[in-house]
Amino acid sequence: MDNNTLAALERQILAPSAELIEDIKKIQGDILFLGIGGKMGPSMAKLAIRAIKAAGIEKKVIGVSRFSTKELQQELEETGISTIACDLLDPKQLKQLPQVPNVIYLAGHKFGTTGNEDFTWAMNTYLPGMVASHFEKSNIVAFSSGNVLPFVSINRAGVSEETTPEPVGEYAQSCLGRERIFEYFAKKNHTPTLIYRLNYAVDFRYGVLVEIAKAVKEQLPIDLTTENVNVIWQGDANEIALRSLLHCQTPAKILNVTGPEILSIRWIAERFAEHFNTTPVFVNQAAGTALLNNASECHRLFGYPKTTIREAIDITAHWLMNGGELWNKDTHFQERKGKF
Repeated sequence: MDNNTLAALERQILAPSAELIEDIKKIQGDILFLGIGGKMGPSMAKLAIRAIKAAGIEKKVIGVSRFSTKELQQELEETGISTIACDLLDPKQLKQLPQVPNVIYLAGHKFGTTGNEDFTWAMNTYLPGMVASHFEKSNIVAFSSGNVLPFVSINRAGVSEETTPEPVGEYAQSCLGRERIFEYFAKKNHTPTLIYRLNYAVDFRYGVLVEIAKAVKEQLPIDLTTENVNVIWQGDANEIALRSLLHCQTPAKILNVTGPEILSIRWIAERFAEHFNTTPVFVNQAAGTALLNNASECHRLFGYPKTTIREAIDITAHWLMNGGELWNKDTHFQERKGKF
């Protein structure tokens, strides 16, 4: 599989669904992505552009980031995405951003929290207040994390939106702070808001599946202390985020987003071992608890994800075996003490 074939595979699996194309017609006005420079932002904005073109409508897509390197900014512009370089923590720069009817909030800070707690809280809790104030007349889909939820028994079928959060560690606490700030401004200013509580998005370049696949391929030990996990293919997560703009409300709606299964790390590793003709190396005993997300409300609204776990495993295995690019941005999904 050469680079052209890999590129074709990427285009195919990132194509918009018929459901997204229909919903993009219903979303009134342009779409602004705040913090577009992260793992999901570029592919989500590109998906929006493809859906808009497929729908045959006119709608502007705008991406905001510091753009510390110009390569991404140029790549997005070439795709048809308008870009704005902005330090979101600078109030003067933030106030210069255009008022747009639809905002997807992707900004945040996770890795490097330990030793840099003040910046983490500024990004994850202070900034949401400024954003919610500036865009008080917009629909806001605000990304959050399943890390705000408690560890539960793997027999619990995951944690639904009604469960009281119990964040472990300062990163997770600051994520709950982000949720509460958006909830506050949704009530105060009657801003339609949806809190998008995600874990874990996976892609052929990064994520839980890539981390397990690399360990299996390289015969590295796989820690089974946290033996169970939820995942959702990033393409499906991107579609749900865009379609969620039609479900923003006040008070804010909280939505758990992940795949339907509680997956076994051991089982995933064994499937990759079949592709790589290796034997997985496992260490430690399962604790019997994990951060598990019950996304049944998400599936009621949007249906089950289009990409199944076996398809995701197959795509990831083929990508690795054929030398596809990896981002080396580990999720640390095994972390149990909130140290990021």
